[in-house]
Amino acid sequence: MSGGFAFALHGGAFGVAADHTDQNALLMRLLADGRRDLAAGASALDVCVAAFAAMEDSGLFVAGRGSGRNAVGYAECDAAVMDGATRKAGAVAGLRNVGHPVHAARLVMDHTRHVLLAGEAAVDALMPFGLVTVDDPASYFSAERSRTSFANASSEDPPHGTVGAVACDCHGRLAAATSTGGTRGKLPGRIGDTPIIGAGTYADSDVAVSCTGVGEYFMRHVAAYDVAARVRYSGLALDDAVAAVLRGPLEAAGGRGGLIAVSRARDVALAYNDAGMMAGSTTHNAEPRLIE
Repeated sequence: MSGGFAFALHGGAFGVAADHTDQNALLMRLLADGRRDLAAGASALDVCVAAFAAMEDSGLFVAGRGSGRNAVGYAECDAAVMDGATRKAGAVAGLRNVGHPVHAARLVMDHTRHVLLAGEAAVDALMPFGLVTVDDPASYFSAERSRTSFANASSEDPPHGTVGAVACDCHGRLAAATSTGGTRGKLPGRIGDTPIIGAGTYADSDVAVSCTGVGEYFMRHVAAYDVAARVRYSGLALDDAVAAVLRGPLEAAGGRGGLIAVSRARDVALAYNDAGMMAGSTTHNAEPRLIE
């Protein structure tokens, strides 16, 4: 191993304060698991994807099992992964019967020549590569635990419970992954920033970024890539680049949410411009901690 590591997770930004005790406990456990695996030499991409199985399956976030229903009553999930070392990426959108959308995104990256696949056709294309589907989506995506966790959120101010992970491993490889059930009550077929490379998810050889919030704004401002571009072309420190994106034109336009980022130098940035964000980080020389 040639250096240290950095790892960060988020469970979404939120417009109204609520009790996130269970979510924070899970984030801390997954950060500890990721720290152990990165210290043992695991790749940044593998650690990011591994963390998602528990997050998507928990029902505690607006992703995977906890995905909210759209305007006509069913869940549609999106996810993306990106390997900064190779610039390879995979993404899926509008999946109705996949419990772990991030695994589907990884299959797109590893087994197809494409970046983004959507809907039922995506499921059909990925089945030969081992994609696992849900037999009873109406029951699986009940989102009861997610709704309880965000009990104070109104339909006008829904939670942005997208989950995300970014990491830099001991070999300096960066990766990002993001998964979401989207905004509760969205129009059928709506796709947010999560599976759009450069908007909600991005990684290159310098920076890895995962965003959460009102996806339309993050798409319009290409938020994830903007962070990386400010680091690469303007020479900004990671914290300054993140602040410039969240507090700049995106916020002026009404965009609310947050993002997490790590750099090749193993710097970590966790920031939001909403009421709060569930997020935490750890590095080779720092124990897991949650954002304050």
